[in-house]
Amino acid sequence: MAEPANQNVVPAHGVPPAPPHRTATKQAAAAESRERRLATYQRVWALHQEGWSGVAIARHLGLGRSTVVRFLRHATFPERQERHDAGRGLLDPWKPMILERWNTGGRRSRQLFREIQGRGYRGSYRTLARYTQRLHQAQDDAALGQSAPPHPVPPVSDSRKRPLTPRNAAWLVLRRAEHRDTKEADLLKRLRTQHAALTEAIALAEDFVAGLRDRAPKRFDPWLARAQDSTLPAFRNFAKKLRTDEAAVRAAMTLSWSTGKVEGQINRLKMIKRQMFGRASFDLLNRRFLLATDSPKLAKSP
Repeated sequence: MAEPANQNVVPAHGVPPAPPHRTATKQAAAAESRERRLATYQRVWALHQEGWSGVAIARHLGLGRSTVVRFLRHATFPERQERHDAGRGLLDPWKPMILERWNTGGRRSRQLFREIQGRGYRGSYRTLARYTQRLHQAQDDAALGQSAPPHPVPPVSDSRKRPLTPRNAAWLVLRRAEHRDTKEADLLKRLRTQHAALTEAIALAEDFVAGLRDRAPKRFDPWLARAQDSTLPAFRNFAKKLRTDEAAVRAAMTLSWSTGKVEGQINRLKMIKRQMFGRASFDLLNRRFLLATDSPKLAKSP
Protein backbone atom coordinates (compact mmCIF):
# COMPACT_ATOMS: atom_id res chain seq x y z
CA MET A 1 0.00 0.00 0.00
CA ALA A 2 1.33 3.39 -0.94
CA GLU A 3 2.24 5.68 1.92
CA PRO A 4 0.02 8.75 2.39
CA ALA A 5 1.42 12.00 1.13
CA ASN A 6 3.14 14.11 3.74
CA GLN A 7 0.85 17.00 4.65
CA ASN A 8 3.62 18.93 6.42
CA VAL A 9 5.75 19.81 3.43
CA VAL A 10 8.48 22.33 4.04
CA PRO A 11 8.49 25.03 1.34
CA ALA A 12 11.44 24.64 -1.00
CA HIS A 13 12.41 28.30 -0.85
CA GLY A 14 11.23 29.04 2.69
CA VAL A 15 8.50 31.34 3.90
CA PRO A 16 8.90 35.14 3.75
CA PRO A 17 8.97 37.18 6.98
CA ALA A 18 5.64 38.54 8.13
CA PRO A 19 5.00 42.19 7.16
CA PRO A 20 5.69 44.87 9.79
CA HIS A 21 2.86 45.21 12.29
CA ARG A 22 1.00 48.51 12.50
CA THR A 23 -0.88 49.21 15.71
CA ALA A 24 -4.42 50.54 15.72
CA THR A 25 -3.10 53.88 16.99
CA LYS A 26 -0.70 54.21 14.06
CA GLN A 27 -3.40 53.22 11.58
CA ALA A 28 -5.78 55.81 13.01
CA ALA A 29 -3.07 58.50 12.90
CA ALA A 30 -2.27 57.60 9.29
CA ALA A 31 -5.95 57.79 8.33
CA GLU A 32 -6.32 61.17 10.04
CA SER A 33 -3.21 62.50 8.30
CA ARG A 34 -4.55 61.34 4.94
CA GLU A 35 -7.85 63.13 5.52
CA ARG A 36 -6.02 66.37 6.28
CA ARG A 37 -3.88 66.08 3.15
CA LEU A 38 -6.94 65.25 1.04
CA ALA A 39 -8.78 68.31 2.34
CA THR A 40 -5.75 70.50 1.59
CA TYR A 41 -5.47 69.00 -1.89
CA GLN A 42 -9.13 69.75 -2.60
CA ARG A 43 -8.77 73.35 -1.37
CA VAL A 44 -5.69 73.87 -3.58
CA TRP A 45 -7.55 72.68 -6.66
CA ALA A 46 -10.66 74.69 -5.80
CA LEU A 47 -8.61 77.91 -5.62
CA HIS A 48 -6.70 76.96 -8.77
CA GLN A 49 -9.95 76.52 -10.70
CA GLU A 50 -11.04 79.97 -9.48
CA GLY A 51 -7.97 81.46 -11.18
CA TRP A 52 -5.59 81.78 -8.23
CA SER A 53 -1.88 81.52 -8.95
CA GLY A 54 0.32 78.96 -7.23
CA VAL A 55 2.08 81.65 -5.20
CA ALA A 56 -1.23 83.11 -4.04
CA ILE A 57 -2.56 79.67 -3.09
CA ALA A 58 0.57 78.89 -1.09
CA ARG A 59 0.37 82.23 0.73
CA HIS A 60 -3.35 81.93 1.44
CA LEU A 61 -3.20 78.35 2.77
CA GLY A 62 0.17 78.66 4.48
CA LEU A 63 1.75 75.97 2.32
CA GLY A 64 5.09 75.70 0.61
CA ARG A 65 5.17 76.46 -3.10
CA SER A 66 6.57 73.00 -3.82
CA THR A 67 3.57 71.41 -2.08
CA VAL A 68 1.13 73.44 -4.19
CA VAL A 69 3.01 72.59 -7.39
CA ARG A 70 3.04 68.90 -6.47
CA PHE A 71 -0.70 68.87 -5.86
CA LEU A 72 -1.45 70.69 -9.11
CA ARG A 73 0.61 68.18 -11.07
CA HIS A 74 -1.83 65.42 -10.15
CA ALA A 75 -5.40 65.42 -11.42
CA THR A 76 -6.24 62.87 -8.71
CA PHE A 77 -5.16 62.85 -5.08
CA PRO A 78 -1.55 61.55 -4.86
CA GLU A 79 -1.45 58.81 -2.27
CA ARG A 80 1.69 58.44 -0.23
CA GLN A 81 3.79 55.42 -1.03
CA GLU A 82 3.96 52.82 1.70
CA ARG A 83 7.38 52.27 3.22
CA HIS A 84 8.94 48.95 2.35
CA ASP A 85 10.78 46.90 4.92
CA ALA A 86 13.44 46.27 2.29
CA GLY A 87 14.56 49.88 2.56
CA ARG A 88 17.89 51.10 3.85
CA GLY A 89 17.67 50.05 7.48
CA LEU A 90 20.52 49.53 9.92
CA LEU A 91 19.58 45.86 10.19
CA ASP A 92 19.51 45.12 6.45
CA PRO A 93 23.23 44.22 6.03
CA TRP A 94 22.90 41.70 8.86
CA LYS A 95 19.69 39.97 7.76
CA PRO A 96 21.41 37.21 5.73
CA MET A 97 23.48 36.23 8.76
CA ILE A 98 20.45 36.46 11.08
CA LEU A 99 18.41 34.20 8.77
CA GLU A 100 21.27 31.72 8.54
CA ARG A 101 21.47 31.49 12.33
CA TRP A 102 17.68 31.42 12.62
CA ASN A 103 17.18 28.56 10.19
CA THR A 104 19.86 26.50 11.92
CA GLY A 105 18.24 26.85 15.33
CA GLY A 106 19.82 30.03 16.71
CA ARG A 107 16.60 31.86 17.63
CA ARG A 108 17.55 33.70 20.80
CA SER A 109 17.25 37.38 20.05
CA ARG A 110 19.70 38.44 22.76
CA GLN A 111 22.34 36.08 21.50
CA LEU A 112 21.81 37.23 17.92
CA PHE A 113 22.02 40.84 19.06
CA ARG A 114 25.36 40.29 20.82
CA GLU A 115 26.74 38.48 17.78
CA ILE A 116 25.88 41.12 15.19
CA GLN A 117 26.79 43.93 17.59
CA GLY A 118 30.25 42.43 17.92
CA ARG A 119 30.51 42.49 14.12
CA GLY A 120 29.65 46.16 13.82
CA TYR A 121 25.86 46.48 14.10
CA ARG A 122 24.97 49.93 15.49
CA GLY A 123 21.21 49.63 15.72
CA SER A 124 19.09 48.93 18.78
CA TYR A 125 17.97 45.62 20.25
CA ARG A 126 14.32 46.57 19.73
CA THR A 127 14.89 46.74 15.97
CA LEU A 128 16.27 43.22 15.98
CA ALA A 129 13.52 41.98 18.32
CA ARG A 130 10.80 43.31 16.01
CA TYR A 131 12.42 41.49 13.07
CA THR A 132 12.75 38.18 14.92
CA GLN A 133 9.13 38.51 16.05
CA ARG A 134 8.15 38.71 12.39
CA LEU A 135 10.22 35.56 11.72
CA HIS A 136 8.34 33.76 14.50
CA GLN A 137 5.02 34.94 13.08
CA ALA A 138 5.93 33.80 9.55
CA GLN A 139 6.66 30.29 10.75
CA ASP A 140 3.51 30.23 12.90
CA ASP A 141 1.40 31.33 9.93
CA ALA A 142 2.96 28.62 7.79
CA ALA A 143 1.86 26.05 10.38
CA LEU A 144 -1.79 27.16 10.29
CA GLY A 145 -4.12 24.62 8.72
CA GLN A 146 -1.71 21.75 9.37
CA SER A 147 -3.02 18.71 11.21
CA ALA A 148 0.15 18.68 13.27
CA PRO A 149 3.01 21.10 13.80
CA PRO A 150 5.32 20.93 10.79
CA HIS A 151 8.54 19.07 11.33
CA PRO A 152 11.05 20.37 10.57
CA VAL A 153 10.04 24.01 11.05
CA PRO A 154 9.83 25.74 7.65
CA PRO A 155 12.84 27.98 7.02
CA VAL A 156 12.47 31.72 6.51
CA SER A 157 13.79 33.34 3.35
CA ASP A 158 13.89 37.13 3.01
CA SER A 159 14.64 37.38 -0.70
CA ARG A 160 12.68 40.51 -1.50
CA LYS A 161 14.63 43.06 -3.46
CA ARG A 162 14.89 46.72 -2.63
CA PRO A 163 12.18 48.66 -4.46
CA LEU A 164 13.19 50.92 -7.31
CA THR A 165 12.75 54.49 -6.10
CA PRO A 166 12.30 57.48 -8.46
CA ARG A 167 15.78 58.74 -7.53
CA ASN A 168 17.42 55.39 -8.27
CA ALA A 169 15.52 55.16 -11.55
CA ALA A 170 16.73 58.64 -12.53
CA TRP A 171 20.36 57.75 -11.83
CA LEU A 172 19.91 54.52 -13.77
CA VAL A 173 18.77 56.48 -16.83
CA LEU A 174 21.40 59.22 -16.56
CA ARG A 175 24.34 56.90 -15.90
CA ARG A 176 26.66 56.30 -18.82
CA ALA A 177 25.96 53.06 -20.65
CA GLU A 178 29.50 51.78 -20.11
CA HIS A 179 29.07 52.22 -16.35
CA ARG A 180 25.94 50.06 -16.12
CA ASP A 181 26.29 46.40 -15.25
CA THR A 182 24.22 43.62 -16.80
CA LYS A 183 21.43 43.78 -14.20
CA GLU A 184 21.09 47.55 -14.56
CA ALA A 185 20.99 47.29 -18.35
CA ASP A 186 18.26 44.64 -18.17
CA LEU A 187 16.29 46.74 -15.69
CA LEU A 188 16.47 49.80 -17.93
CA LYS A 189 15.38 47.68 -20.89
CA ARG A 190 12.32 46.53 -18.94
CA LEU A 191 11.51 50.09 -17.89
CA ARG A 192 11.39 51.16 -21.53
CA THR A 193 8.63 48.67 -22.22
CA GLN A 194 6.46 49.35 -19.15
CA HIS A 195 4.51 52.37 -20.36
CA ALA A 196 4.52 54.76 -23.30
CA ALA A 197 4.98 57.81 -21.04
CA LEU A 198 7.93 56.16 -19.27
CA THR A 199 9.51 55.26 -22.60
CA GLU A 200 9.18 58.87 -23.77
CA ALA A 201 10.63 60.24 -20.52
CA ILE A 202 13.67 57.95 -20.70
CA ALA A 203 14.33 58.87 -24.35
CA LEU A 204 14.09 62.62 -23.68
CA ALA A 205 16.33 62.43 -20.62
CA GLU A 206 18.98 60.34 -22.37
CA ASP A 207 19.05 62.59 -25.44
CA PHE A 208 19.38 65.76 -23.37
CA VAL A 209 22.25 64.38 -21.28
CA ALA A 210 23.97 63.02 -24.40
CA GLY A 211 23.87 66.49 -25.96
CA LEU A 212 25.53 67.99 -22.89
CA ARG A 213 28.20 65.31 -22.66
CA ASP A 214 29.02 65.40 -26.37
CA ARG A 215 28.97 69.23 -26.42
CA ALA A 216 26.58 69.20 -29.36
CA PRO A 217 24.51 72.44 -29.33
CA LYS A 218 23.04 71.51 -32.73
CA ARG A 219 20.95 68.86 -31.00
CA PHE A 220 19.44 71.36 -28.59
CA ASP A 221 16.82 72.91 -30.90
CA PRO A 222 15.39 69.55 -32.09
CA TRP A 223 15.34 68.28 -28.53
CA LEU A 224 13.65 71.44 -27.30
CA ALA A 225 10.94 71.06 -29.94
CA ARG A 226 10.33 67.45 -28.91
CA ALA A 227 10.15 68.40 -25.24
CA GLN A 228 7.70 71.24 -25.92
CA ASP A 229 5.44 68.89 -27.89
CA SER A 230 5.75 66.12 -25.30
CA THR A 231 2.74 64.62 -23.56
CA LEU A 232 4.62 64.89 -20.25
CA PRO A 233 3.96 68.13 -18.30
CA ALA A 234 7.30 67.89 -16.50
CA PHE A 235 9.29 68.03 -19.75
CA ARG A 236 7.11 70.79 -21.19
CA ASN A 237 7.76 72.92 -18.11
CA PHE A 238 11.46 72.06 -18.23
CA ALA A 239 11.68 73.12 -21.88
CA LYS A 240 9.87 76.37 -21.06
CA LYS A 241 12.41 77.18 -18.36
CA LEU A 242 15.31 76.36 -20.68
CA ARG A 243 13.92 78.82 -23.22
CA THR A 244 14.16 81.63 -20.65
CA ASP A 245 17.89 80.93 -20.14
CA GLU A 246 18.79 79.53 -23.54
CA ALA A 247 22.11 81.36 -23.80
CA ALA A 248 23.40 79.75 -20.61
CA VAL A 249 22.36 76.28 -21.80
CA ARG A 250 24.17 76.72 -25.11
CA ALA A 251 27.23 78.00 -23.27
CA ALA A 252 27.23 74.86 -21.14
CA MET A 253 27.19 72.77 -24.31
CA THR A 254 30.03 74.63 -26.01
CA LEU A 255 32.39 76.10 -23.40
CA SER A 256 34.80 74.22 -21.17
CA TRP A 257 34.35 76.64 -18.28
CA SER A 258 32.61 75.49 -15.12
CA THR A 259 31.59 77.09 -11.83
CA GLY A 260 32.33 73.87 -9.96
CA LYS A 261 35.39 75.24 -8.17
CA VAL A 262 33.58 78.39 -7.17
CA GLU A 263 30.64 76.40 -5.83
CA GLY A 264 33.07 74.26 -3.85
CA GLN A 265 34.59 77.33 -2.19
CA ILE A 266 31.15 78.71 -1.38
CA ASN A 267 30.10 75.41 0.17
CA ARG A 268 33.26 75.36 2.31
CA LEU A 269 32.68 78.90 3.56
CA LYS A 270 29.06 78.15 4.40
CA MET A 271 30.14 75.11 6.39
CA ILE A 272 32.59 77.22 8.41
CA LYS A 273 29.91 79.84 9.03
CA ARG A 274 27.55 77.19 10.41
CA GLN A 275 30.29 75.78 12.62
CA MET A 276 31.09 79.23 14.04
CA PHE A 277 27.53 80.55 14.39
CA GLY A 278 26.98 81.85 17.91
CA ARG A 279 30.31 80.51 19.16
CA ALA A 280 32.94 83.12 18.31
CA SER A 281 33.43 86.72 17.28
CA PHE A 282 33.24 88.08 13.76
CA ASP A 283 37.03 88.65 13.69
CA LEU A 284 37.74 84.96 14.22
CA LEU A 285 35.12 84.02 11.63
CA ASN A 286 36.71 86.41 9.14
CA ARG A 287 40.13 84.90 9.87
CA ARG A 288 38.89 81.38 9.20
CA PHE A 289 37.34 82.52 5.94
CA LEU A 290 40.67 83.91 4.78
CA LEU A 291 42.53 80.78 5.77
CA ALA A 292 39.96 78.59 4.03
CA THR A 293 40.46 80.37 0.72
CA ASP A 294 44.24 79.88 0.97
CA SER A 295 44.52 76.29 2.14
CA PRO A 296 41.89 73.55 2.69
CA LYS A 297 44.06 72.10 5.48
CA LEU A 298 44.19 75.38 7.39
CA ALA A 299 40.41 75.67 7.11
CA LYS A 300 40.05 72.68 9.43
CA SER A 301 41.95 74.34 12.25
CA PRO A 302 39.90 76.22 14.88
